Amino acid sequence: MDPSGLIPVAEAIPTQWGWFYFFLVLTFILHLLLMNVMLGSGIIALVRHFRNGNTPCSVCKDISLKLPYKIAFTINFGVAPLLFLQVLYGQFIYTSSVMMGVYWLSVVGILVIMYYSAYIYDFKYDKWPNLRVYFLVFMVVLALLIAFLFSNNMTLMLNPERWTGYFENRSGTMLNLSDPTLIPRYLHFVVASIAVGGLFMAITWKLKQDPRAKEYINEGMTWFSYATLVQVGVGLWFLMSLPGDIMLLFMGGSALHTLIFLLGLTGVVLILVFSFKKMVWPTTAGLVLTIVFMVLMRDLVRTAYLSGYYHPSERTVVPEYAPLFIFIAVFAIGLGAVFYMLKLAFEAGKEV
Repeated sequence: MDPSGLIPVAEAIPTQWGWFYFFLVLTFILHLLLMNVMLGSGIIALVRHFRNGNTPCSVCKDISLKLPYKIAFTINFGVAPLLFLQVLYGQFIYTSSVMMGVYWLSVVGILVIMYYSAYIYDFKYDKWPNLRVYFLVFMVVLALLIAFLFSNNMTLMLNPERWTGYFENRSGTMLNLSDPTLIPRYLHFVVASIAVGGLFMAITWKLKQDPRAKEYINEGMTWFSYATLVQVGVGLWFLMSLPGDIMLLFMGGSALHTLIFLLGLTGVVLILVFSFKKMVWPTTAGLVLTIVFMVLMRDLVRTAYLSGYYHPSERTVVPEYAPLFIFIAVFAIGLGAVFYMLKLAFEAGKEV
């Protein structure tokens, strides 16, 4: 069967596709940073608990106070990139979501349970010293499960030729387990979260007036440095797992693809140098730039996968600019409100 016959017809969009692409990249970068901070912080706290037992842990206590906020920000900032993805690639993401519908719909329930676990870990941190770690374990495991389901959907949408499996499994329980990129793609996000979680820990303690700050800053930067080294290996595994024609685009087959890859690689080298020297702010700036290049690489990979079927530039445009202007205004106001609330909380000395 020709897989292209399974792809729904793309609907018209109200403005040029470039606007949706810009906001997809922008909002995904914000979501990615928050998601990495949330998951990475949870993993670091979990390792700390297993290492220290019931010994008082200032780092774990600090993470427990912030974890519910991190989850809330991660979820809210994850809505926008998912919506923009649906606008540009709806005929692919909707189809793959239906094929794994049982798992995909379960994400909402898993998120709610994960959220409750984080709140119990926070609110009962001091009252339940022997039980708190179990709620953190539960939260981290559920977060890892959600990441795995997302990785399945994001790879399944790129492979229409695998959709024919639906005729053998119509129960909505398809997963893309045979895809060679699935595991390295998944680990690429998980290892990155540990690195970013460590950096966030260093930033948090650098902003504190605390005699223990230097010790925890060094620990956070150590987490970042060694996780990033592992990330280099995982990233190369991910690159090598791509279909040969797509991988070669980044190996000189395309000037744009190769340039973005080299810029990302240069960024990784720089942040490793900064992080091993415990330079928090240069590492942070370098990380943000590197993530921009990595997200652009990710998008180039998606475009290459679907090149034989579709490109967003092919979409029919029926001009209607009011929704775009309203979104930009609401988005700007929303970001301003978030930063203002965080500023007030920090000035009041609250833990957020």
